[in-house]
Amino acid sequence: MQKTNNVLLSCIIVLAVLLGIVGGGVMGGLAGYYVAQSARPVEVAAPIAALNSPTASPVIPTTSLTLKEDSAVIDAARKVKPAVVTVVNRMQQRRGFFGGIISPAASGSGLIIDDKGYIVTNDHVVEGATSIQVVFSDGTKADAKLIGADPLADLAVIKVDTAVPAAAPFGDSASLQPGQIAIAIGSPLGDFRGTVTMGVVSALNRTVGRQQGLIQTDAAINNGNSGGPLINTLGQVIGINTLVVRSTNEGNVAEGLGFAIPSNLVREIVTQLIAKGRVDRAYIGISYQPVDPLSTSGLNLNTTYGVVITQVEPGTPAARAGLQEGDVLLAFDGQRLDQDALTTMLLKRKAGETITLTILRDGKQSDVQVTLVARQQ
Repeated sequence: MQKTNNVLLSCIIVLAVLLGIVGGGVMGGLAGYYVAQSARPVEVAAPIAALNSPTASPVIPTTSLTLKEDSAVIDAARKVKPAVVTVVNRMQQRRGFFGGIISPAASGSGLIIDDKGYIVTNDHVVEGATSIQVVFSDGTKADAKLIGADPLADLAVIKVDTAVPAAAPFGDSASLQPGQIAIAIGSPLGDFRGTVTMGVVSALNRTVGRQQGLIQTDAAINNGNSGGPLINTLGQVIGINTLVVRSTNEGNVAEGLGFAIPSNLVREIVTQLIAKGRVDRAYIGISYQPVDPLSTSGLNLNTTYGVVITQVEPGTPAARAGLQEGDVLLAFDGQRLDQDALTTMLLKRKAGETITLTILRDGKQSDVQVTLVARQQ
C-alpha cells in the first residue's frame, strides 16, 4: 500500500510540473503577443464613403521647394539690357529689277554709353545710311544722327536727342582671362530684341582681317548682334561684338567663333569720335601677334609677355628705326605691353611724336626710338 501511494504521489508531482511549464509558455506567449500588438503603428481606416468615392486619391508625401535664380549672370543681364538698343539703318532708295522702288534697310545692335544719348555701334551697321532709327528695350523708337565712324576699328557713334532708359558701365578689357564668363546681348536677325547668350572668353588678341587685338568668344553671335555689348558677370562692358567666323576659304565650317572689340580700345576711339567725328591714328608700320606658348613655340623666347613682330612694312617708321621680323616688343615708353595695349597706346599719341620701344632680339634687350606718322585710313 505504501508503495502504491508513493507512485501516485510521484505522478501528481510530474503532472503539476508539466502543467506549470505548459501554462507558463501559454502565458508568456500571450504576454509577448500583447506587447507586439501594442508596438505596431495604429492604422486609421479611411471612411468607407471616402474609399468608395470616385475622386479618392492615395495620400503621397510631397515636399515644397522655392527656387531662387539670382545668379550673377541673371543680375548682369538685367543690369545692362535696358542700355541695349536695336539700330535700324535706312539706305538710299533704288529702283528694283522690275521697275519698282526699293527702300533697303538693315539692322544691328547698339549700346547707350551715357545719359546724353550717345550710342556706340559698328561702322558696318550704319554704313550707307540716309537715316538711322533706334528701338529701345521697351519698344519705343527715336531718330538718331551719326556723330562719327571709324571703319578701321568697325566702330561708330550715333546720338538720340531724347531721354534714354539707361547707360552701361565699361570694364577693363586688359584684365580679361581666357575661360571667364562672357555674356552677349543684342538683336539677332533684327527681330529678337534683347536676346541674351552666354559663353566664355575663348582667347585674346586675335587678328581677323585688318582688325587686331580682338576678344574671341563662343557666346552665340548672329546677324543683328553686331554693335551689341559683350559683358562680364559684374554687368560691365568688356567689348563690342563685331563679327563671327563661320567657315574658311578651304570650306571648313566653324562654330562658336565670335569676336568683339576690347572695351579699352572702344573707349579711346569713342572719345575721339565724339570730340572730333574722326579718329587720328599714330602709325608704326608693323603687324604683330601676342607672345603665347602656342604661336611662338618655334621662336625660343625667354619672355612671357609682349608682342612679336610678324611683318615690318617698307618705308615706315618701324623700318627706319631698324625693327625686324621676330623682334619682341616688351614696353612702350616704359609701359609693359600686354594684350590689346599697343593699339590703345598708339591711339593716345600723335603723328610727329617720338616714342621709345623696348625690344628683345636674340635674347638681349635694347631701346629703339621711333618717330610716329599719321596712319592713312
